[in-house]
Amino acid sequence: MDWITDLDTLHGHYGTPKPPALRKVTARLTPAYAAFIERSRFCVLSTVGPEGTDGSPRGDRDPVVTVADAETLLMPDWQGNDRIDTLRNILRDGRISLFFMVPGSTLSVRVNGTARITADADLRARFEREGKHPRTVIVVRVAEVYGQCARALQRSELWTCGDVSEGLPSFGTILEQATRGEIDGAAYDSDRATRTTLGWW
Repeated sequence: MDWITDLDTLHGHYGTPKPPALRKVTARLTPAYAAFIERSRFCVLSTVGPEGTDGSPRGDRDPVVTVADAETLLMPDWQGNDRIDTLRNILRDGRISLFFMVPGSTLSVRVNGTARITADADLRARFEREGKHPRTVIVVRVAEVYGQCARALQRSELWTCGDVSEGLPSFGTILEQATRGEIDGAAYDSDRATRTTLGWW
């Protein structure tokens, strides 16, 4: 395999970025970027820590984050699987990236910055759902924001190809194989169907 190991060789395989690709980056949320993020109910949250990188999907019935101001995003951390990989990473290395998508739009928006975690009661109360509060809130300090080229979503036909999930393995099957049969996949899937109804706050 002929590996690329230096920047000059890498740059030789690619052209010069067009002005819009460079000028789209801002150090704070513009009104347009804020409007997009406020419509997004799903994002991928990426962090880094001593064990390596982590990408965590985050979703909500309402916008997945709240825009507090042009430099601050608030993300409630609702009940999950209690692995808290993301939260541990934030405590040890505050760098964070978020990738926002909105169904039907071929635009996506990326935010890079730093994050901190708070269990402040008043802030948690802002996100009350059905009498419940998130366990903590992730407060993101924006360092840069930019829109992503539409090509990836266009090529994948993510919003237009319809449901292609038929035949995918269930999570129970994945667990059964990962644990070499220690977890009964069929039993897990049956229980999970009850546990993952939308009363998950």
